[in-house]
Amino acid sequence: MQRSVPLPDPAPGEVHLRVRAVGVNFGDLAMRAGLYGTVPPRPYSPGFEVAGELVRIGADVSDWQPGDSAIALLRHGGYAHDVVIPAQQLFRYPQGLTPVDAAAVPVAFLTAWVALFTAGNARAGETTLVLGAGGGVGTAAVQLAVQRGLRVVGTAGTVKKRTFVTEELGATACFDSRGGWEADVRRLVGDRRVDLALDPVGGAATASCRRLLAPLGRLVFYGLSDAMPGRSRQWLRAAWAWLRTPRFHPMSLIEPNIGVFGIHLLHLEHKDRATLAPALAEIFQDVATHRLRPIVDRTFPLDRDGAVAAHRYLHERRNLGKVVLVREQP
Repeated sequence: MQRSVPLPDPAPGEVHLRVRAVGVNFGDLAMRAGLYGTVPPRPYSPGFEVAGELVRIGADVSDWQPGDSAIALLRHGGYAHDVVIPAQQLFRYPQGLTPVDAAAVPVAFLTAWVALFTAGNARAGETTLVLGAGGGVGTAAVQLAVQRGLRVVGTAGTVKKRTFVTEELGATACFDSRGGWEADVRRLVGDRRVDLALDPVGGAATASCRRLLAPLGRLVFYGLSDAMPGRSRQWLRAAWAWLRTPRFHPMSLIEPNIGVFGIHLLHLEHKDRATLAPALAEIFQDVATHRLRPIVDRTFPLDRDGAVAAHRYLHERRNLGKVVLVREQP
């Protein structure tokens, strides 16, 4: 359903942001299906990351002016032409970057950054396994890892994605995520195994990641895409994916000497902005100097039909990188 609602004036500490582009994330789909951790009361609008320009500034906001370009990280509500939000949710992005590219950066690159360097403690020379390497977070993670001197092994579901991840992004190898990839990775890495595994999939894939970890290896878990195959919710499949995802008793981590970490970017952003703001500033600097690039596969109109089509595109796993909703002028 698409509807118009009155836009309130910015209260003290708030700003009015005119939205030009919205990043579409798998979390949007999970929230719509009721599989997300925190689902707001209906009716609500999805949308975690938006880019646009400021129109009005509330009292007590001194760092921003009308006309400034900005991105914002939201809990929800980004599928809109205008939003009124706390100014503390804003971040700057470099001049010369389009709103489409800017909207494709925050969730993908910050999730990858936290998974690799904060939770994962990745170090140059280590081997990192990236599941879903052809997705939004995956393409960001491969770039960041390669940039920092890690050996990257990925998985992806199509030849096109696997070729892109190796030939364009610099991964050492990328195997077919539809089956057999655990054995492929084991043959490649041998007894050394992997030092870090990034897992947005869950289900049996998480168990595979655990088996592939080297001593002192780390598993970072940040999604359960296995619970949402195809176009529909398929609750039985979702329940099965949930049941197949390993539960880690602390004692089970001692003998293999491994660690498991879970991250939820939006909860972290709202509680620990000081950790993410410098990381995002560094990421945008590297984007501005072409050391990193947001991979935008396709755009759709920022309206009801466009959102439906974008969600279907992600459900069918057709995206290579990010999908973005774009507002038509004005």
